[in-house]
Amino acid sequence: MGTLVYSMNISLDGYIEDPTGDIAFSEPDEEVHRFANDQTRDTAAFLFGRGLYDVMEEFWTAPERADGEEVEAEFARLYTETPRIVFSDSLTSVAPGCRLVRRADAVEEVLRLKAGTDGELGLGGAGLAASLIDLIDEFRPSVVPVFCGGGKPYVPPGTDLRLRLLEQRTFGSGTVYLRYARLRSSDGV
Repeated sequence: MGTLVYSMNISLDGYIEDPTGDIAFSEPDEEVHRFANDQTRDTAAFLFGRGLYDVMEEFWTAPERADGEEVEAEFARLYTETPRIVFSDSLTSVAPGCRLVRRADAVEEVLRLKAGTDGELGLGGAGLAASLIDLIDEFRPSVVPVFCGGGKPYVPPGTDLRLRLLEQRTFGSGTVYLRYARLRSSDGV
């Protein structure tokens, strides 16, 4: 059975974007990027909402990524080799290597994917994650040492979840990777 994993770089105050919609604060250094590359090797498929798909696809499929710095070129290869599922009601087509699913069908599709996938399903995008919050098995924020003071939150305000820490790692840049399992009622919560 597949594991639905919600990973994003976030500010110390819990935002994936600053108030202007910018994510530049979360650009990883080489050490953090190598770690992200390692995690990508374990990803059976990426699940993106429209916004993150647009950002990721434009950046990581650009020809200069494959010819750029080694750590970026490696991620670009891993990214394009990994199946990508895009959840959107406004798109009519997606790039090669991607599959389009309507947002209205997201829960049903993710349940099907979890049942039929061995490995991790990498969920990205706060809006999509909010709509699938009850299906997420692990939360893996990489906390960047910066305050944004507002923006788009990692989880919606008022979200009530119980988690158990599985792993943590601190990088030289001060970024802290946290891996949490969701505790469910079957866990005595």
